[in-house]
Amino acid sequence: MAFTLRPRLRNELSDPLYAATGAPVPGAIQAVPLWLRIVLLLAAIVFGLSYVPGAIGATCRSLRWIVLVVAVLVAVPYLYRVVRHNLLWRLRNKLILTYLLIGLTPIVLFFTLVFVSAYVAAGQFAVHLAAAHLQLQLDNMVVTDTGLAMYVERRVEGGATVDNFLAGQPTNGPRAQQPNGTRQTIVYIDDKEVPFSYLTGRARTPLRMTQWLQKQQAAQTKTFVADAGVLYLTAIERVAAPNNHFVTVISTIPVERSLLDGVASGLGQVSLLPGLALQEEENGKATNAELRRTQLIGGSAPPRVNLLDVGVRFFSTLPVVEWESGTIRPVPLNVESRPSLLYEQLFGAGITGRITDTVRFVFIAICAFFALLEAFAFYMAMRLSKTVTGSVEDLYAATLSIDSGNLEHRIHVQRDDQLADLCRSFNRMSWSLGRLIEEQKEKERMQSELNIAQEVQANLFPLAELRVPTLDLHGICRPARSVSGDYYDFLLFHDDREARRDVTGVGIALGDISGKGISAALLMATLHSAVRAYRFASEELFTDEARSKTRSESLECGELFDSPGRILALLNRHLYLSTQPEKYATLFLAHYEDRTARLTYSNAGQLPPFVLRHDGTVRRLDHGGTVVGLMDHMTYDQETVTLETGDLVIAYSDGVTEPENDFGEFGEDRLLEVIRQHRDEPLAVISAEVMRALDAWIGGAEQPDDITLVLARKV
Repeated sequence: MAFTLRPRLRNELSDPLYAATGAPVPGAIQAVPLWLRIVLLLAAIVFGLSYVPGAIGATCRSLRWIVLVVAVLVAVPYLYRVVRHNLLWRLRNKLILTYLLIGLTPIVLFFTLVFVSAYVAAGQFAVHLAAAHLQLQLDNMVVTDTGLAMYVERRVEGGATVDNFLAGQPTNGPRAQQPNGTRQTIVYIDDKEVPFSYLTGRARTPLRMTQWLQKQQAAQTKTFVADAGVLYLTAIERVAAPNNHFVTVISTIPVERSLLDGVASGLGQVSLLPGLALQEEENGKATNAELRRTQLIGGSAPPRVNLLDVGVRFFSTLPVVEWESGTIRPVPLNVESRPSLLYEQLFGAGITGRITDTVRFVFIAICAFFALLEAFAFYMAMRLSKTVTGSVEDLYAATLSIDSGNLEHRIHVQRDDQLADLCRSFNRMSWSLGRLIEEQKEKERMQSELNIAQEVQANLFPLAELRVPTLDLHGICRPARSVSGDYYDFLLFHDDREARRDVTGVGIALGDISGKGISAALLMATLHSAVRAYRFASEELFTDEARSKTRSESLECGELFDSPGRILALLNRHLYLSTQPEKYATLFLAHYEDRTARLTYSNAGQLPPFVLRHDGTVRRLDHGGTVVGLMDHMTYDQETVTLETGDLVIAYSDGVTEPENDFGEFGEDRLLEVIRQHRDEPLAVISAEVMRALDAWIGGAEQPDDITLVLARKV
């Protein structure tokens, strides 16, 4: 699978996220900076001018590597950023690179190590074969020299001298001339040559007794010797004879092409470079002509058998003794062969052809099996990588689609694994997100409607502060939710309905609807409208014109609001007939007459208000009956209380006294205590202190119920 280089998708909606996290904003590959292009162009110009003859070319040749190093140093960081931010941005490319580094790199290193080891082993084996062939020649020479040395040693032991050997042989006759490559032998007794005319190539033997050889004791030496620029295979047999005599037999074979051809037979090509170590000038280095002249080559480069039959070229050295000085120098030995020849040399002897073919077949089969296994592993890795990266690509495209506002986008899932479950979870998440957005819109719509309802309900409540000639009024309602189920109202009465000049009295209403929220608010609006309807009806029927046009029944209606108990009975029947059976309300209803300061009230299940007298005594206003709207045909008692200057009427809902904390309910006693402490303050101040005490009592908890408080003071 090839690397995919694709620009990152850009989404303006996501840019703030990149800015917040410090991550680079995705984008296409940036153009090569101008300064980098200038450096690369300069490097190209310098390299081009370096091939121009003359001073300019010489100067550029001396500067081109410096310029190349500078160009590499400035280009590598840029290439790293490009690869990291663009090529490696995609997960698929990262996984492929990770697999190559973790999976393929060890395999490459392993095969490289195996190849290098095999190459070294093959080369060393080839050198060993060449050296073994040469050593075999030396061993053959030693066998013959040993016999000759023993023969001469016995002659010397019998009293023979060099003169005896000379007396029996001609000394001035012609010596046999032998061609190059033949064996040459010479015998010495101490430092005197023993003339054996029948020895092969005696006249060709250039070796002579040297000081370093005379100093040696009896020994057998097989080595390479260089003398007068010629390389020899040399076998030296030095035997101790009686009377402190030494017999030395020296055999040599010049190392020439014919000899090396025999060594290279079945191996390839063998070459020696004696001139590299022996032909030296005064400055210590040999010239090229001398090196070529002294190079010895045997055999020929073997042809390739198959594609895998690569050439094996290996270097080694042979220790060569310089004959005059006895100094040992290394001479380079180069063997060029092929694995096919080495394989034949290794398995050709001692193993039948069938066994050799079997070993070869098994080895090739194992290699093929491992190659197939590696190919299968690579294929599976690419499949798994495609599975992982495909899911990531789908998720990435889906997130961009969701980010752009398309909540209908779904990922097509065909697999059954953890990534597939992740894609399904994303689909469920996008579906839930769309549903939540719809619910949020519906909630916002409902909240908007609740805000409108709250505004409408706020208009239903009277002014927070109201004053009639002899009575100050104050009321507050704080809902637990958006709208309230509590209700309070102030209704003014005038002696002239049209002009509304003189206030004759005021009606006070305070109620609590069962439940909370919208249903309680709607029932509260119903109760409010009913109370107001009875108030306007009573005012309309109480006029002189109404009295003259109606019968006596109108007098009862005209005095309707002066009788809170009668109104509660009518409200009870109205709510009972118009609401669900489980809906009801508590209601305190009172009528204050300004001229007489008389307060007539009736309490329908509401918490009894208090009358806090100016002398500190408390009276509970608890006459009335049960709640309204729960049962039909209910009657309600009423009572009249005369207020004196300084008396304070306190009406409240259960949201004032019932809030709890670890110390229990707020309670009526704590309410009266707060009001007593501030009874001389304006009613608004008293109300604020009560609210502050309630907030402190509730603490950080949610307000449990609607809070309504009505205060009235006789002035």
